[in-house]
Amino acid sequence: MLSTIQNWDLSVVRFIREHIACPFLDFLMPLITYIGEKGILCLSLAFLFILINKGKSRKTGIIMLIAISLGFVLGNLTLKPLIMRQRPCWIDGVKLLIENPHDYSFPSGHSLACFEAAMPIFMCLSKKWGIVAISVALLVAFSRVYLYVHFPTDIIVGSLLGILFAILAKLIVDYIEKKKNITI
Repeated sequence: MLSTIQNWDLSVVRFIREHIACPFLDFLMPLITYIGEKGILCLSLAFLFILINKGKSRKTGIIMLIAISLGFVLGNLTLKPLIMRQRPCWIDGVKLLIENPHDYSFPSGHSLACFEAAMPIFMCLSKKWGIVAISVALLVAFSRVYLYVHFPTDIIVGSLLGILFAILAKLIVDYIEKKKNITI
């Protein structure tokens, strides 16, 4: 089963490299992937929402911060070293458009962080801006496969975990608000 998934994953990244790659995307994808780099922009957005502290922005920022923290601990610090999945660029030895990552592939930390930031915007702040944020998260996720540093299953699981951690973080904040009878 795992070998079937690995073969499918490799066929997808190879197909993208052979049939979709072009100079314009070679320029654009490294820029898009930077949005998820080390979760820095996602964390910055969370802190910005907390600092704005108007309407539902503070709660959105706190939910983002909790979700990103969960993702970092459970995704990057736990799953990646536990599963130790090789990256496609390590298997095929291709020339990369970005720096070769040194950590393992599964799950995609970029996808994880971007969905942990996007979902609270959708759930708490604005459906319209949430759709924009989710679209950006999808672009970042695709960029990781395009750039040959992740398999499709890495970004799928990273994205799903990001959504799950965002929902869990919202449930935690909602519970605290209800239990303490406060508005965050």
